[in-house]
Amino acid sequence: MTRPAFFARGDNQTRVFGLSPATRARRFASKSGLTPVEAIADGPVIVADLDFAWDPAWLRHIAAQPGRAVTSGGRAVLAHCRDRAEAEALVATGTLPAGETIRIEDGGSIYNEQLRKREAPYLLPLAPGTVDAIERASYDGAYKGVTDILTLYLWRRPAFYLTRWAAAAGMTPNMVTAIGAVGCVLAFWLFWIGEYWWGIAAGFVFMVLDTVDGKLARCTGTSSKWGNAADHGIDLVHPPFWWWAWGIGLTAYRTPLDPLWMWGSLAAIVAGYVVQRLIEGVYLGAFKLDMHTWRPIDSRFRLITARRNPNMVILVVALLAGRPDIGLVAVAAWTVLSCLFHVVRLLQALATRARGQAITSWMA
Repeated sequence: MTRPAFFARGDNQTRVFGLSPATRARRFASKSGLTPVEAIADGPVIVADLDFAWDPAWLRHIAAQPGRAVTSGGRAVLAHCRDRAEAEALVATGTLPAGETIRIEDGGSIYNEQLRKREAPYLLPLAPGTVDAIERASYDGAYKGVTDILTLYLWRRPAFYLTRWAAAAGMTPNMVTAIGAVGCVLAFWLFWIGEYWWGIAAGFVFMVLDTVDGKLARCTGTSSKWGNAADHGIDLVHPPFWWWAWGIGLTAYRTPLDPLWMWGSLAAIVAGYVVQRLIEGVYLGAFKLDMHTWRPIDSRFRLITARRNPNMVILVVALLAGRPDIGLVAVAAWTVLSCLFHVVRLLQALATRARGQAITSWMA
């Protein structure tokens, strides 16, 4: 199927996250693989009404459905016109002739595979009085539906205000990632010398900014391959180094572990971390599916599985009890248990496919 062009009609100047509606809409179009044009030409084209703000999920949804439009109050907000005549008629009348419509008023939801969630994407009139609601809806729409408990609940609101502030200040997601990386390295050093509470503070800053950079990229249409690689690269590499530094710092904190327990715990943490990452790769390769989205139990377990944020909760609780050494052992035990859970789920998925059943997300 020929990819449609993208044409934004209207002259709205109300800014969202510091961006004009036209700039933001064209960025979303480009990120969706569409080519923004200044005038309607021959061929299929998606026409967007700039008097509305909408989730990019709607754009991806409509891009695959020629002859359909998303409407609000009978007005076509996003319409996939099959040819020039249809697009010109829509611009003149505000409706898609002879096309099918998806009425926002009817509700409903679509599956956002990219963010691992089923959602009713936002589509709202764009005016000065609706900017706050649009920015909040845009931020919530950019949030992954399946992630850890801290990211999903604890700093969801604070990260929104930081995202809004960063956009207003003209910061790019890569700038936020770079600041967060400094906090990540600082946390490593502070753990290493046994300054655990300061290390947790630095790590907390990094973890919050690790949420902000992605949301800023999605809300402003400024994601990039380099930024994505840097963000995910840091996420992938740093956790084992944090746990290693935590173990080394136990001596300075005067709660050293016996070397056998110390290095055994670190070996279990690193091995379990690597195995879990490998299982994720197997899921993606074998089933084209994120392993946390197969069944509801997988999504719920993602809240607490032995990744960086849940592990930090364990370490903070242990530190509050004055026993960071036990915290490291507890992280090792939880990593092994989490790894076993994912191994079992992988074997169950393989067995299910062997019986001829498709492996698909419960949210699809």
